[in-house]
Amino acid sequence: MIEAYFDGASAGNPGPSGAGVFINANGQVERFCIPLPEMSNHEAEFHAFIAALEICLEKGYKTVSFRTDSELVNRAIEKEFVKNKAYAPLFEKALSLTNQFDLFFLKWIPSRENKNADELARKAIQQAK
Repeated sequence: MIEAYFDGASAGNPGPSGAGVFINANGQVERFCIPLPEMSNHEAEFHAFIAALEICLEKGYKTVSFRTDSELVNRAIEKEFVKNKAYAPLFEKALSLTNQFDLFFLKWIPSRENKNADELARKAIQQAK
């Protein structure tokens, strides 16, 4: 099974932001740094998730376990509901993408287990500045 780790980060809240996606495709590692415009950290987390979903779909990965340290994203997808309406468009887009997978899993992990994606997100912030 493919494992995709993602993280969003902002330098300020809001501030220049970035998304990091780290994919382990059966031992083959892929890394993505995605610079984002100025936004909040929570928005960056949703953008990182959407990027991870889109990358996996583009590569034809249809059975994927996604990993995040964002409790907000994890809870929103798990409950299929987002409380803050400001995140609703991002949530809806992410939810629609999850339906395109044959098997989709999302698991919350502690930050220490998401270091690769975090480093990529921070690198993307530097690219965004």
